[in-house]
Amino acid sequence: MIREENVESGDLLQGTLEMLVLKALARGPLHGYGVAEWIHQMSQQLLKVEEGALYPALHRLELRGLLEAEWGASENNRRAKFYRLTAEGKKKLSAETQRWARLSAAVAFVMQAS
Repeated sequence: MIREENVESGDLLQGTLEMLVLKALARGPLHGYGVAEWIHQMSQQLLKVEEGALYPALHRLELRGLLEAEWGASENNRRAKFYRLTAEGKKKLSAETQRWARLSAAVAFVMQAS
């Protein structure tokens, strides 16, 4: 689950977490904590990705061939699994980015209706 800071529960639309993970990894390989931190920072500290949602999402994306993973050392020299996008992952991110733009525009139209 992704939650908004200072809000009880910020469930986002299904698939949003996976899209945000793909976007985070579009910049290059990251370990799970790095993915969560990037999303938190880029959302101006509004979105916080819970570990209980992040790691299953990373695993699902890896099983679907959208990510590849490799063990390495983190910044503090701890063993960590680093994820990177595959070619399929890049295609999926592009498709999801377009889908999100259409969806968010449609929601904005509805919310602005009188």
